[in-house]
Amino acid sequence: MSLLLIALCLGAGCLIGFMGGVLGIGGGLIAIPALVLLLDMPQQLAQGTALIMVLPTIMMAVRKYNQQTRIDRRVALAGAGGAVVFTWVGARLALGIEPGVLRLSFAVFLFFIALFYAWQTWRAGSVPPAARPATRKGGLPAGEAPAFTPRRATALGVLCGTLGGFFGVGGAVLAVPIITSVFRLSQTTAQALALCMVIPGSAVALVTYSWAGKADWWVGLPLAAGSLLFVPVGVRLAYRLPERKLRACFAAMLFATVALLVFES
Repeated sequence: MSLLLIALCLGAGCLIGFMGGVLGIGGGLIAIPALVLLLDMPQQLAQGTALIMVLPTIMMAVRKYNQQTRIDRRVALAGAGGAVVFTWVGARLALGIEPGVLRLSFAVFLFFIALFYAWQTWRAGSVPPAARPATRKGGLPAGEAPAFTPRRATALGVLCGTLGGFFGVGGAVLAVPIITSVFRLSQTTAQALALCMVIPGSAVALVTYSWAGKADWWVGLPLAAGSLLFVPVGVRLAYRLPERKLRACFAAMLFATVALLVFES
């Protein structure tokens, strides 16, 4: 591997880490289409390589989110426990699918999540401030939304773990809109909890992809090093952005990723 490619991976990792910190996604959604498009990697290899960067990036992001607002550990651990086994199941399924089909499936999944986010952002802007319900700690409207209990977090972890293993990333992307819309937690709180849930599952997925020879460590490690440098900057910005802007950025990033995936196909 040339020094130029290592330097490019470091630079790309810095950008991905910053965006991952802002949006609470670990950066894999950006890295996967970039690896396919720029390095001509098969979809499975791109997903496994992205996980090398994603795992340490998620851990750093969680630490920084927790420094801003304390994460509910019981809920986070319950969600992570539900995700572990099913992440392995999803990863094994993905390894047996033709790369082009997997790529298009990933694009369709992200497209519908992006549509939901765009609708949620528009809806939040269309409701007059006086008509919005009062919230208590964590962004939960008093008396209007179910509590996000460890049992519910476990069920969500099972669903997100399966999808996260299948697509290499994506568990947190699905968890965030569910947590914000069903349980009415704030965007930053949802991003922090979702990232906590996918840490052990991401480790399982990385081992599974690596064992199958679908992870390029020479590319993944420089990406991870660059990403870790800028995750704290991204997390600080996430807490400064207005809620609606943060959701709009999340939706825009998803639509851009879908466009890249369709272009690659």
